[in-house]
Amino acid sequence: MLVDSHAHLDDKRFNKDREDIIRELEENNIEFIVNPGADLDTSKSAVELARNNKMIYAAVGVHPHDVKDMDKNTIEELRKLAKEEKVVAIGEIGLDYYYDNSPRELQKKWFKEQIRLAKELDLPIIIHDRDAHEDTYNILKEENDEKLRGIMHCYQSSLEMSSQFIDLGFYISLAGPTTFKNAKTPKEVAKGIDLDRLLIETDSPYLTPHPYRGKRNEPKYVKYVAQTIADLKNVPLEEIEYSTTRNAKKIFGIE
Repeated sequence: MLVDSHAHLDDKRFNKDREDIIRELEENNIEFIVNPGADLDTSKSAVELARNNKMIYAAVGVHPHDVKDMDKNTIEELRKLAKEEKVVAIGEIGLDYYYDNSPRELQKKWFKEQIRLAKELDLPIIIHDRDAHEDTYNILKEENDEKLRGIMHCYQSSLEMSSQFIDLGFYISLAGPTTFKNAKTPKEVAKGIDLDRLLIETDSPYLTPHPYRGKRNEPKYVKYVAQTIADLKNVPLEEIEYSTTRNAKKIFGIE
């Protein structure tokens, strides 16, 4: 079975049919999904979804867009949430220099604080990195120790740089853009990365893969990401399924 390592089922776009989507995960060959938070409210929603659904796990964290509203109390709230049984990571956290919705210095400050929280709690991190590859890498290198580990969510940088993140103990997660016809770099990464460091995701409701691009994304579409990677690597789909599911269980500590 497949794992969708990153989906936002708490998003309001699923309000009308969320329960149907969750109920149909198994018949769509999904073993489980990880639902990350983007701020305190969505982190709480993610935890609630995980509590009530055996096939959903949660991550808690504040996205770089929203760190402008963070303070020490936010970290304390995240610490409490992260101790819930089905919370498997701190995320989604990181840097976003494309939108710059929060000042860059604040993005870096709270990225570091959330990394340190993850290390304190011995949890992996889920990283959002958009147009901030160098600063993201430098912060991870600065914070690197035996507890630092995690996932480069919806990876957008080069194959060469993926090796640097992997050397720091990170997995590379590929999403819908890998299926896009003109997506040269994600395809190069998919072809070049070793299977023991690869994850797949949808980032639902965003980044819908071909052939449903332009519509709302759903966890069941992760199979199109898996199939594209199998085609690029010239291996059976079952090999991608086995490897990415094994890797997800390993990094998230799920039996």
